[in-house]
Amino acid sequence: MHPANIVSNNMNSQAVIGLESYNILELESCVYNHLAILKENFVFEDLDFSVGKISFFGSRVSGIKLEYMGKAREDDLLNALNDKGRRLYIEDIVVDFCPEEVFPRRGNWATHASDWRGNWSPEVARNLILRYSKEGDVLLDSMIGGGTTAIEAKILNRNIIYSDVNQDALDRTKKSLDFKVENKSWQRGFKWDSRNLSKLEDNSIDLVLTHPPYVDIIKYSEGKLIDDLSNIHDIESFCDEMEKVAKEFFRVLKPGKFCAILMGDTRRNKMYQPLAYKVMDRFLKAGLLLKEDIIKRQFNCKATGFWVTKSKESNFLLIIHEHLFVFQKIS
Repeated sequence: MHPANIVSNNMNSQAVIGLESYNILELESCVYNHLAILKENFVFEDLDFSVGKISFFGSRVSGIKLEYMGKAREDDLLNALNDKGRRLYIEDIVVDFCPEEVFPRRGNWATHASDWRGNWSPEVARNLILRYSKEGDVLLDSMIGGGTTAIEAKILNRNIIYSDVNQDALDRTKKSLDFKVENKSWQRGFKWDSRNLSKLEDNSIDLVLTHPPYVDIIKYSEGKLIDDLSNIHDIESFCDEMEKVAKEFFRVLKPGKFCAILMGDTRRNKMYQPLAYKVMDRFLKAGLLLKEDIIKRQFNCKATGFWVTKSKESNFLLIIHEHLFVFQKIS
């Protein structure tokens, strides 16, 4: 998402190129008034939310990003705000609302649980699915882990192929999908290695999204599975294997579609290791282009207590961020 092109005179007279008759404060007032009218007319059906910050994107205002608080689910709020009969127009320009949060919660709706170490927040998966796919699309998560992506895909009416080398992950995911939804989406699980997705046809997937291990920071199979990437300690060796994964993702992804991965960094011998960027480079070598590098703050990290002590002993800063890379297959 790109910020609006701003012409800065002072804080009260910032204007958007293409809509010079408006300044930022006037546009914000327009949005707040629109929200107030929608609430008065019960459009939101008791959705619990409050707006914290408003920002605009597009060379003209074609979209509005809302940072919001409350218990409203993002897709419910997005649908309400973008209802075709009640859309916001500014000088005949239809405006899309894009509510977003910073993903502090681990998720407690449906069958989500936070007891699978290293699983990504359901809100990360949900934002990616809503932004980069549509209902009825076929998704792929080939490192399904705790099942988060599959649960969100089912809720959001996307079909999903999920896989893992760890049977425990597959069994857990299958169990977590045992709930009813009012759509006809399907979910299919397989015991596959992400480096070999030969059962999938070329150009067959609408969105790839997954959360790989960060080398051996968390050893999911404790060395018992030879194909488990979380058994690899050497960073360059890990990146070599991730390049194989990237090539398979490129092959199965439809042209024009997106691939998203969440990666973090680590330390070795007290020195910072940019693991995320090393992996990113391998995805670029595989032919994917980088659309977004979203810096995500880490919340509720189980290892924090250990690293707080170590950081004080060795005088280094804690790693409290991850990189959410969104790639696109152009050809």
